[in-house]
Amino acid sequence: AFDKTLAKDNSLAVGFFQRGFVHLQLEMYEEALSDYHMAFSHLRKNPFIDYKQLGLRHILYAWEVLYSTAAAQCRLQRWQEARVTLDKAVVWRPEGRTAILDLALQRVQDRLFLEPMQVPLGEFFRPRKKEVEQLDSKDFLGKPKVISSIIPNDEYIGFEPLRPQKQGFYEPSVDALR
Repeated sequence: AFDKTLAKDNSLAVGFFQRGFVHLQLEMYEEALSDYHMAFSHLRKNPFIDYKQLGLRHILYAWEVLYSTAAAQCRLQRWQEARVTLDKAVVWRPEGRTAILDLALQRVQDRLFLEPMQVPLGEFFRPRKKEVEQLDSKDFLGKPKVISSIIPNDEYIGFEPLRPQKQGFYEPSVDALR
């Protein structure tokens, strides 16, 4: 499902982030690392992306992506890379809130695995009702109507205002009026 989603929107950072988490669970560490790198690049140097306007009640932070990247690097036994990534995450983390990263740096130094971050369980994309209503097809033209002319021998096909004007042509016959 994540593959199909990312094929439709290949700049969806949270999609790469979630697929990276699944790859870690499936012990596909190289793929997870690649997905986390893609998620970080699609943040486009923003500290976070708020997905609430799209229907996902989650904010994806750059430091969380970097933390999960370090978790994947730990599983690949790339301890030095994980430390560098966590140092980078400290820069992206808001001021005064680095306790979790300090603990992570200590775990990497002790060569212990990190548990990756994830979108909270039970959170799904739920587009707003207004946006979903617009997906229904609408009939802007209405039902087709057959209109016949009361003018005898009228063979004109087209839009009535564009009909060439002829004197006396538009007067219906006496029989047509009955």
